[in-house]
Amino acid sequence: MSTQTTTPWLQRSLDAIERAGNKLPDPAVLFALFMLAVWLISWALSGVQFNEIDPRTGKPIVIVNLLDGAALTTFMSKMVTTFVNFPPLGVVLVAMLGLGVAEHTGFINAGLRSILNVTPKMLLTPVLIAVGILSHVAVDAGYVLVIPLGAVIFYAAGRHPLAGIAAAFAGVSGGFSASLFVPSSLDPMLAGLTQAAARLSAHPGAAEMTINPLNNFFFTTASAGLIILVGWFLTDKVIEPRLKNTQVDGDPASLPKLDALTDAERKGLRYATLSMLVSGLLLMWSASGADSAWRGTDGLLTSATAPLMQSIVGIIFVFFLIPGVVYGYTSGSAKNHRAIVQGMSKAMSGMGYYVVMAFFCAQFIYAFGQSNLGALLAIKGALALKELALPLGVTLVGIVFLTATVNLLVGSASAKWALIGAIMVPMLMELGVSPDLTQAAYRVGDSSTNIITPLMPYFPLIVVFCQKYVKSTGIGTLIALMLPFSVCFLVLWSAFLLLYWALGIPLGIGAHYTFPAL
Repeated sequence: MSTQTTTPWLQRSLDAIERAGNKLPDPAVLFALFMLAVWLISWALSGVQFNEIDPRTGKPIVIVNLLDGAALTTFMSKMVTTFVNFPPLGVVLVAMLGLGVAEHTGFINAGLRSILNVTPKMLLTPVLIAVGILSHVAVDAGYVLVIPLGAVIFYAAGRHPLAGIAAAFAGVSGGFSASLFVPSSLDPMLAGLTQAAARLSAHPGAAEMTINPLNNFFFTTASAGLIILVGWFLTDKVIEPRLKNTQVDGDPASLPKLDALTDAERKGLRYATLSMLVSGLLLMWSASGADSAWRGTDGLLTSATAPLMQSIVGIIFVFFLIPGVVYGYTSGSAKNHRAIVQGMSKAMSGMGYYVVMAFFCAQFIYAFGQSNLGALLAIKGALALKELALPLGVTLVGIVFLTATVNLLVGSASAKWALIGAIMVPMLMELGVSPDLTQAAYRVGDSSTNIITPLMPYFPLIVVFCQKYVKSTGIGTLIALMLPFSVCFLVLWSAFLLLYWALGIPLGIGAHYTFPAL
């Protein structure tokens, strides 16, 4: 991928990272090797007595020997269940069925060409990153919807598709803790864990403490501006120039083209867009009542228990299937139902490599979670940070970097916060720091390194998306693409948090900077 840039040292560094990363084994084999390593390390540490208390059990943490007979038989007996229940697998495959129809009939291509005809080319990057951030309201939908469309949009506009993937990935995953005017599904989840951690404090007022689910909402909304600006600069000034001489060698027949719309395509697009609008209005109508079946047990549409949130993938499937079918029939690109099934089949055939990687990724993540190695790392890191007794500003940055480091191995945001928060929240409460501020520091670190860890469940999928355009794409290619985003987000977002705190700007609804609240 070598090309001349204004920063040769950065170019050489990223090229070296790419070469080293691409020399690693195939991702499927890499996950299998990681799993074997976890087995061996768990065996070696299973006899060691640790003093660190596991906040989930209240007892000293114990490393489980995965080479024990009972553990091995359990692993084998759950192998199929582990794979089938791997969260990204169902999300990806079901969503791709609907997207496959919309893509096969030409609806997505025609819609994007229509949008690109009225969107200034210079604004494609910030708009794409903003849409990636906005996708957080729909849980993980951005991974299977926004990121591949980012490549299509950039390629159709005459720009490099991998730059589009990088920009979208930065918004969807690197800016996972940013939000655009609407709460994300992560807000109530983290707030609940923060509340549980705060009540572990010995302070008299802690036992009754309540954390508002939108306690970081103002900060995460303000953070969206930072993510968009930094992502925009890096995509246009660093990533895209570096990709200038990288040849797009994907199947020409499957790559989008920016031709003028024909009369048949315009007609199909009108009817398809109308069908999508009607579907959206019907969904809004069905969810509008206070007794709507889409609402959760708490009466909210955005809570974790709400059927609406649990149906996001199914909704994506329907919202692209219907206009895809309508477009196909009205434009003439789909003559009968067999063309619709063919579109689904074509989408699934392209997911074969991802399914193989997902199998080994699921087994590794299961083994790593069962071993307790990730929990040990998180607890030891949090305790080490506590013992350093650094100034408050340095401690907040320490939480950010600790979280970013643990995030390279433990992908689940809730799992990390359950471990780290149980130590850091009560500790900082004793220093007069509110749980709201501690949680904000955690969220910065949790997002920044998502985009450079192959252990993130959706990382193999992004590699597959890249390979559609550049067949030689490997783990090293994607890491080298995303590393500038990760480093800049980590440093600049940490500085933004400190500035936000120094200026005393409200963090969110019902949030405070101090404990007890002043």
